[in-house]
Amino acid sequence: MSDTKRAALFSFGAEQFAALHECCEQHGYAPVAYVHTAAKRPGRARTGKAAGELLGSIPGDVDFLVPGSAAGLTGALRGYQVDLAVVYGFNWPLPADLLRSLPDGALNVHPSSLPRYRGPAPVHWALRNGDPSIGVTVHRMTEQLDAGPILAQRSGIPLDEEMTQELLWERIEPVVRELLGTALGRVAAGDQGEPQDESAATRAGYLEPGFSVVDWSNRATDIHNQVRTNRFMRRSPTARLNGKQVRILRTSTTPGDGVRVECADGPLWITDYACAE
Repeated sequence: MSDTKRAALFSFGAEQFAALHECCEQHGYAPVAYVHTAAKRPGRARTGKAAGELLGSIPGDVDFLVPGSAAGLTGALRGYQVDLAVVYGFNWPLPADLLRSLPDGALNVHPSSLPRYRGPAPVHWALRNGDPSIGVTVHRMTEQLDAGPILAQRSGIPLDEEMTQELLWERIEPVVRELLGTALGRVAAGDQGEPQDESAATRAGYLEPGFSVVDWSNRATDIHNQVRTNRFMRRSPTARLNGKQVRILRTSTTPGDGVRVECADGPLWITDYACAE
């Protein structure tokens, strides 16, 4: 009888699913289902451009699930007799009954040095706060979001001034593979991991709608990081400039070519912008 166990993978992109898949196979787990949703919460619109792109990259022996509800997710996976769930970038918390049903539990790959930046937007908050680097943590999942015991962790992954989602994945992919491999080894040994320090926990929730609008009465550095964060999200915040509504594409906190704007604590230079009207 084969010793291979069964795994369900929860993620958002072809490269991410592939990395999780290969790590699982290397450590005795056969992925049997990929789970994807573009909805931030159950019951919302479920599909997006990524779902169509994923269909062409899924191995022939793996099923592709796009659940509409938490209850539907649990029911759908029951028939697969899954031993382990591995999650990276899935928008929903896994239902408690699903977590309890998995013999080997569920692992989450989280792009921060937990317990810092618990929540769905850790990289966004790191950019917003001007952090020079970010971490990656693999932890056991519990009913409390991003609060389970840590199995593997790495910090010090640089965040550039011109940070993009593609560059971030290029930097963290090898770290994800290494840490997930370590975590799977600890799971095989029955290791539960180390509890997180609750006193050091911080929250990284979705950015508020007002974050897409620049207020020149804020600090120059805060506005600069606001523009950087929005650019990472592939959008541009809007602002009033010389009586016109514009989209702010790039700024600089040091003197340079562009439009100088006075902020709460000093000047900021708008080096690239476009008309929004």
